[in-house]
Amino acid sequence: MEGKDIEIRPVPLAEVKNILKKVSKDRKEMLYEQRTAFEHAQKFSTLPVKKTEDLIKELIELKFLEEIHAVKIADLLPNTDDDVKAIFAKERTALGANEIKKILEIVSKYYVE
Repeated sequence: MEGKDIEIRPVPLAEVKNILKKVSKDRKEMLYEQRTAFEHAQKFSTLPVKKTEDLIKELIELKFLEEIHAVKIADLLPNTDDDVKAIFAKERTALGANEIKKILEIVSKYYVE
């Protein structure tokens, strides 16, 4: 693929669900991997795409989060300190109590169980 610029970015589960919904309408049958991903997205994607995008934008405004972390938070919608810590368990960055609190405040605006 010489000469083509390919954008690689994390895609939230809500967007994956919409993409695969369109694919399922365009084709008679989806590939096994697509079908499995679609079923997963249907089960675990809880917010609509617009709310997910807004949540990600607001999380990215926190200077200590990268886009990939904001997408992961939007997919998992943590509601406790331990949930947030689990997302960052393999990262070299350790979040402080105030940073975790800010993340949880933002998530709670978009998702209420």
